[in-house]
Amino acid sequence: MHLSRPRPSPWRELVLVASLLACGICQASGQVSIISSPWIEGFEALLELQNVPEGVQEYSWHRGANDSADSMIVSYQPPSHAWQRGPMYSSRENVTVKGHLVIKDSLLNDTGSYTVRLDLGNETQRATGWLEIHKWEGDPGISANTTSVVEYRDPMAVFCHTNVTDATRIQWYVNALNVSSNEQMTISPDRKTLTLHQLSRYDFTIRCGIENVLGLPQKSDIISPKVFYGPDSVLLRTKPSKFSSVLAAEVGSTVQLDCTSTSSPEPTYLWIHNGSFLSSAASLSFPSLTWEQMGRYRCIVENPVAQLRFYRDIRIQRPRTIPDIRTGFYLSGSLAVFFIGMTVLGGVYLCGVLIYFLITRFSTRTSRAI
Repeated sequence: MHLSRPRPSPWRELVLVASLLACGICQASGQVSIISSPWIEGFEALLELQNVPEGVQEYSWHRGANDSADSMIVSYQPPSHAWQRGPMYSSRENVTVKGHLVIKDSLLNDTGSYTVRLDLGNETQRATGWLEIHKWEGDPGISANTTSVVEYRDPMAVFCHTNVTDATRIQWYVNALNVSSNEQMTISPDRKTLTLHQLSRYDFTIRCGIENVLGLPQKSDIISPKVFYGPDSVLLRTKPSKFSSVLAAEVGSTVQLDCTSTSSPEPTYLWIHNGSFLSSAASLSFPSLTWEQMGRYRCIVENPVAQLRFYRDIRIQRPRTIPDIRTGFYLSGSLAVFFIGMTVLGGVYLCGVLIYFLITRFSTRTSRAI
């Protein structure tokens, strides 16, 4: 991406304010002086006058440190709006109504001293200033040692290609945010190398930028890293629904097993049934479940680039039957006859014991009486 050459008017005032701190050659207080700042080749350059007195009859601009006739560029007379070209005129110079010198399509060889002479009628004032024209710095280039990394594992080094030697003018941007050295990344002392110790799937854009002599930003193209990640987990959906890791299904019923996971690139799938390979599809479908299809299933999900693997187990079995427990007390016919007979025999036995006890006791009392 290349920046188009901006019109000078929006930022001219900012440049002039900054130039007050670093004007070329300033005269004593109350004396006219020239204000200038660095300009870029091809742009409009400006030499502005400060402390201009009232009643100026003529502004005369000269190339160099003197105001000789041979060095004159152009002169301008405010009362009559007349102006005159000099030997140093190149058709790119113009004088404004306030006496400022404007140079269109500035060139590198426009750099140098400029002198202005003000004719006030009864006196003359002079001032000399310096104009600096810089070559246009192209947008920085950018490259990287790799653009494909595994999340939270692989580092990445990004290089900013620019001729700028002032490190403070070089900036780095991750996801459009200006960044500095921290735990996740390190910027080299010359600020031309950015090392990201680890990246996440949410690191979308990386670029560098420079600040040109006008203070305007110029940014490189964007590098979009390819970050491989996952699988984070394995999700197993079933029809009918499972309870814990058990799916209850009758023989002949329809069963569906779907294994899914989030991963980049797309993960590979592997189904194991009772310890043996079954399928490499993400889903299993049994329109009519058989006895042989009962048992333990394991879905294995793997990221072939990140070399990460997760699995989920499930068991298909018949529903458990609950026995019919009766609450009443029941006896079969033969068992009832047995219990009745034992009851009768028990009663006869007890009666015999009782009769024996009574006879024995009566005989004992009779013997004592005799």
